[in-house]
Amino acid sequence: MQFKMQFKMPLSKPAALLAMAGVLLAGSVHASALEQFKSFVATTKAAKGEFTQRQVKSEGSAKSKPTPPSSGTFLFARPGKFIWTYTKPYEQVLQADGEQLFIFDKDLNQVTTKKLGDALGSSPAAILFGSNDLEKSFTLSEAGTRDGLEWLKAVPKAKDSSFEQITIGLRNGLPEAMELKDSFGQTSVLALSKIEKNPALTATSFKFVMPKGADVFKN
Repeated sequence: MQFKMQFKMPLSKPAALLAMAGVLLAGSVHASALEQFKSFVATTKAAKGEFTQRQVKSEGSAKSKPTPPSSGTFLFARPGKFIWTYTKPYEQVLQADGEQLFIFDKDLNQVTTKKLGDALGSSPAAILFGSNDLEKSFTLSEAGTRDGLEWLKAVPKAKDSSFEQITIGLRNGLPEAMELKDSFGQTSVLALSKIEKNPALTATSFKFVMPKGADVFKN
């Protein structure tokens, strides 16, 4: 009886077209996060921009004073080259030249170096800085719409990854947010802004210059 009542008053042609367009639009929105992200990866060999980062307490954890948000800039070129610079509340640089990762703490004038190797593969850095073959290291799926963004979920395939999942929020073909949930239930939230795709780079853009007098540690 319910279906008969629905069909007694058919939609006008314009209304029917609008309804159908709504259904189609809903379908494209649902699928757009993955398509936007794959397009971004395929067309972006390098990029630069700004970020803010904050920690979110897991549910059920003891209440404590929230940590202040941090902010800075980033520059990357695939595969495996990046400079992630924290400027506030303290200065720190994470820089990779495709083979080695350098972590420079300005206050301590201390540099820690380690081989980039396969560590990048299933890490959050691989999302932005790694190779184009993300589905080799991550299982990708749609995660709906929230805060005006289309969200994509990336779950590392490696069992020894310290992250349970990474979600990426996209708009107009660019990633604007990332949420990184670790195995301890903590979540880091990143907001990305002022992204410039494929900026001009030189052969020495990612060459790390050792600060004078810095203590160097190798891992």
